[in-house]
Amino acid sequence: MVATIVLNSSNLINYGNGNNTFVYPFPNSVSFPHHEIAVQSVSMYYAWANISSALGNNTFIYNMNTPSSTPVVITIPDGLYEIATINEYLQSIFIAKGHYLFNGTNNVYYAQMVVNPTLYAVQVNTFPIPQTLPAGWTAPVGWVFATNATTQPTLTFPAQFSSIVGFAPNFATAGNGTGSNYSVVSTTAPQVQPNPNVYLAISNIANPYAVPSSILYAIAPNVNFGSQIVEVPPQFAFNSLLPGTYAEIRLTILGSNLQPLPILDPNMTILLAIRNKKESLDILSTALNGGK
Repeated sequence: MVATIVLNSSNLINYGNGNNTFVYPFPNSVSFPHHEIAVQSVSMYYAWANISSALGNNTFIYNMNTPSSTPVVITIPDGLYEIATINEYLQSIFIAKGHYLFNGTNNVYYAQMVVNPTLYAVQVNTFPIPQTLPAGWTAPVGWVFATNATTQPTLTFPAQFSSIVGFAPNFATAGNGTGSNYSVVSTTAPQVQPNPNVYLAISNIANPYAVPSSILYAIAPNVNFGSQIVEVPPQFAFNSLLPGTYAEIRLTILGSNLQPLPILDPNMTILLAIRNKKESLDILSTALNGGK
């Protein structure tokens, strides 16, 4: 016989502050002399940050290389980002710092990050900044043109951010100074999500084939950021519960570094199945012996 345990937001012991640790208290202490546990289903949202101060991957640097410019350190707010939204945030900083021109219709930016789907890469483009203001254009207050040299912005990616966009640690773009557009593509696969898998760990098991030994199940999202993940294993993968008497079961959601992973949305439902291994073996034995 299989018994089901339901974990949801009411079982979170850090609701609103990590949302990654569930405790299911049994009505009375329960003895598990020879029992197994498995994940029956998981419903949760793809809602864990890929860029954050905790991950240390939330900063990069640019310099317009014009006479009035100095390096600008961009600190991205914690959240879920794709390359397009990182580029949008970069543009918002260009606007805030007055590092753009207006051509009469649109803002003109001189650096961008885009996805190159053909090469499975991130492509960084920088463009030469005019030495004088083109006719009909306007410049923000404080803009100073480099009238004696052709220049374009430089972007520098610190080590942790570099892996997000697929470049070597501390990579910096290099303008060629000839008035030509400059493009460079990432040299490794961009790791836009440092935690592409999450692990469910149970305090009451000892899986000898997993590190840590408490790992019960892994979830790989197959939906977009913010969408609901519905995971139903095709069959139960049971792990043995440590023999003993328990007042509770504790489940923790871990990231790729096997540390508790902050989850932004606490709306989750996790169903666990528990069975008596001895009873299951007895039933199987009876079935194999023709019901005798």
